[in-house]
Formats: sequence, C-alpha cells, structure tokens
Amino acid sequence: MAPSATSDSTRPLSDSQKTALVKLLADDDPAVYQAIRSKILSFGASANDWLRPHTLSSDPVLRRRVQEIVHFLMSQVTDNRFLSFCVTQGEDLDLEEGAWLLAQTQYPEINVAAYAALFDSYVSDLRERIDFGADPEAILATINRFLFSELEYCGNEENYYDPDNSYLNRVVDRRTGNPISLCLVYLFVTRRLRLPVVGIGMPGHFLVRYQSSSTGELYIDAFNRGKLLTKADCIKYLLHTSYGFQEAYLAPVSPRRILVRVCSNLHQIYSQLSLTEEAARIHRYIVALSKQS
Repeated sequence: MAPSATSDSTRPLSDSQKTALVKLLADDDPAVYQAIRSKILSFGASANDWLRPHTLSSDPVLRRRVQEIVHFLMSQVTDNRFLSFCVTQGEDLDLEEGAWLLAQTQYPEINVAAYAALFDSYVSDLRERIDFGADPEAILATINRFLFSELEYCGNEENYYDPDNSYLNRVVDRRTGNPISLCLVYLFVTRRLRLPVVGIGMPGHFLVRYQSSSTGELYIDAFNRGKLLTKADCIKYLLHTSYGFQEAYLAPVSPRRILVRVCSNLHQIYSQLSLTEEAARIHRYIVALSKQS
C-alpha cells in the first residue's frame, strides 16, 4: 500500500514558499486573496511566526491583510484558551486572570503583564496614602479619591452599551466602563491591599462591599465614583425597581458568577447590536462557565 500523502498544513514551507504566499496576499483579484488567505489559515497559529514581520510592510494593502490574518489566528488561540479556563476552573477561579483572558479574546495582542504592573503601581501609591488603622470610611475615601478624582475613572453614561465597557484593557485605557467592570478594577486594587472587599451581584447594578467588624457593611458604587451606600440605601433602591428586595441580592457572589455576569452583559449588547458572530462567541463562554468543572 502506498504511503498516505502529507497534507499541506503539516508539510513545512520553505522560505521561498512563504515569501510567495505573502506576496500573493496583496493581489488585486479578490478570489486570489481569499484562496491564499485560506491556504495560510490552514497552517494555524504557526503561520504567525512568519507573517508577523509583514504587519509593518510599507504596502498598505499587504499590511492590512496580514494584520487581519494575524489577528484572526491569535483570536482563535485566545478563544480556545479562555474556553479551557472556563471549563477547568472552579467556583473560586482567579477572577483577574479570567477577566484578562476574556479581554484577549477581543484584543489578543494586549500585554497583560503591563496592565497587572499598572495595578501594582496603583497599590504602591495607595499604600503610602492609606492609614490602615483608620475607620473604613476614611480608608475607602482615600481609595476613591485616588481612583475617581486623580485617575478619573468614571461610569460611561454617554455610551453605556459600548462593548468596550466590558473588556478590562479598554476600561483601563479609557478610564471608563460599566458598573461591573469598574467594580473589577476596585476589586483587583483592594485585593492587592488585602482589604475585605467582595463583589455584590445586585440585579441591575453591580456593587462591591467592604465588610467591617466595627462599622458593619459598606457598599461601594464604583460606577458613581465610589459613592458609599448603606444596606438600607441598597434596599431602598431595589424596592423602587421591578426586582424588589431579596436578601440574596445583597450577598457576595463567587468569582465564577461574576465572570458569567460580565459575559452575559456582553452577549446582550452584541445581540442588541445584531453582531451575531460576536454574540455566538460570548454565548459559548456562558455555556462553558455554566458547566460544573
């Protein structure tokens, strides 16, 4: 029996073959471009190694097409990575890691280490300002002044349903987001400070809570510049909504549930914008997060 043929996607390409494929990407004939694009995609993520130098090409057509292919291939990698995270991690998953993995599904080239270092720098500044022996209101006031007055994080009221409000890198870049994404920034900073802050999945408006043995519960509305709320304030808010009040609405939620809510918000936004492929992508994440690990 004759040996089976090696498929194109497993046979190594010579440098001259790679050069020829890249050159054909700039062909004026759309059919040629699509055929070459499909050929390159058949090699999977390994094609990025020899495509990436051409993302800086002086030919604008070639540069744009190579950048699109590189982004597509990297998105496939980050999509699979996040899905794997969703199905293998438990209820107390690493929320910060999950938030960055989700962000990379849309922005695969972001430097997560640089953003983590930025949060570390926030904390370094705050440690010099916070009197950890002070009452919780004073500690939170210092954090709020830093995040919302100096750094100018704020709720994106003008474009509340912008998908970028849910991707942590864009929230940090633009210093704006939706309630849950701004609460994530608050959580990741206060976690580094070892403060007793947890996420509260109040329906319609995500909050964080500082639990103190001396003063009880303080709720923080990160969307509204860190406004401090009492439990009575939260109950009053809920009673004026269609949800009504249930004690469970003010209970801490697990990291996994928080990530589900971030994805659910994104799914709703993409669906409203009729971005069906994006909505389907996010729905896969919700399904994966809903399964027991």
